[in-house]
Amino acid sequence: MTAEQNFMLISMIFYLLFVLYIGIRCSKKNNNVDDFYLGGRRLGPFVTAMSAEASDMSSWLLMGVPGLAYLTGLCDAGWTAIGLAVGTYVNWLLVAKRLRDYSQVCGAITVPDFFSKRYGDKKYVLSSISAIVIIIFFIPYTASGFAACGKLFESFFGVDYHIAMVISAVVIVGYTCSGGFLAASMTDLVQSIIMSIALLIILVFGVHTAGGISTVIDNADHFPGFLSMSSTYDPKTGQALPYEFLKIVSTCSWGLGYFGMPHILLRFMATENSDKIKISRRVASVWVVISLAAAVFIGIIGFDLSKSGIIKSLSESNSETVIVRIANLLGGSGPVFALIAGVVLAGILASTMSTSDSQLLAASSSVSENLISQAFGINLSDVQKMFTARGTVVLISILGIILAWNPDSSIFQIVAFAWAGFGAAFGPSMLYALFWRRSNKWGAFAGMISGGTMVFLWKYLIAPLGGVFAIYELFPSFIVACIVNAVVSLMTKAPDQEILDEFDKVGNN
Repeated sequence: MTAEQNFMLISMIFYLLFVLYIGIRCSKKNNNVDDFYLGGRRLGPFVTAMSAEASDMSSWLLMGVPGLAYLTGLCDAGWTAIGLAVGTYVNWLLVAKRLRDYSQVCGAITVPDFFSKRYGDKKYVLSSISAIVIIIFFIPYTASGFAACGKLFESFFGVDYHIAMVISAVVIVGYTCSGGFLAASMTDLVQSIIMSIALLIILVFGVHTAGGISTVIDNADHFPGFLSMSSTYDPKTGQALPYEFLKIVSTCSWGLGYFGMPHILLRFMATENSDKIKISRRVASVWVVISLAAAVFIGIIGFDLSKSGIIKSLSESNSETVIVRIANLLGGSGPVFALIAGVVLAGILASTMSTSDSQLLAASSSVSENLISQAFGINLSDVQKMFTARGTVVLISILGIILAWNPDSSIFQIVAFAWAGFGAAFGPSMLYALFWRRSNKWGAFAGMISGGTMVFLWKYLIAPLGGVFAIYELFPSFIVACIVNAVVSLMTKAPDQEILDEFDKVGNN
């Protein structure tokens, strides 16, 4: 490696050691299972906001979104960003406070646990189904994070993709297993700051290198549809393709996914004071808007730099390394700039790690609490539960590594599918559970099954038909789950009075 690359590697190693240190410090505060899974419900408003958004904005923020904008221009990435920004705000506005209060009233410490306790499901059918859904969709989601780490080190340092991926996974598993939810939340706070710095640095440097914002826009405007919000650029033909209204709606439906994301919903449940959620909402919404806008524009800047011959031209999944290429250009300007570029690369690691740790915790809690303890009726002590949870983290990480073994896999596409799965399976059921008094466990059960199943059917059987069917699978799947949940709830027995009284109690808080 060159001297500049050594400086960059020093920055990244320092960062990795720092997050491991946080995990060790936080491990001393884990006195029971509630501490390990929810941090004792003592997250402040700023930590709640930033950890929620850092766990949300995974590697696709710094790699997937810029890569999509690089390939096809403003339209696809832009409507996705708009949907996510609106979804973030609405999720904080509608779900956060009520879920925090409801989960405390019914004594739930995981999302599957909440569904069962909300509906008085003493056989834990809902929590078992929820746990299975979490495992199914979190494994590929986690795999996308490991793939991002592998691509980062391979494209920048020439390190073997597989070796880099495994080492990154070991670090993530290390601090997650030791520190639990509190460690994940505190590192997410640090990681959100690093991610912000990385976006800002690359944005400023990229604009400067390209010759200014006006130059970037003028150059990109020469390519048909690249800067349009009603058409998209086709990199294969060099022509503009129409972006129909239905496609815009389905792309914006990314925002619907927030209502069903377990790793984000857990942050709502863990906040210290529900009255301070308004502060968290404002912080989170502002950060998301700025970071998404920056990520989209970085893709456009990278496209301009490629066409100018400043960085190499990228295609297909390689486009997701555009931010790495710009960081490499920055690092070649001297030792100081190399250290700064190292911070950028640490930001990419941060975006990956902040989501992976939260996903691993949500999945591990589902296995130990909802499957082993509740569904199978195996009584475990707190120590045994924590041991099982940590073992689950390791197992899911191994499966994630196996799924991410192919270096040509697309981070954005993997995340899009997993996002749709959670949004359709959990989103409608969560909204009905929080706001519809008449909803019952059979409706929730049917909604989860129909939503999760429809994601697979639409993705692999219906969307390939093309035409009006070639839309993002979350949109139709979410609608199907809403309809099925409502119909089944109305066709089956109304909830018991005890459940209705608890619903009313939360509503009066």
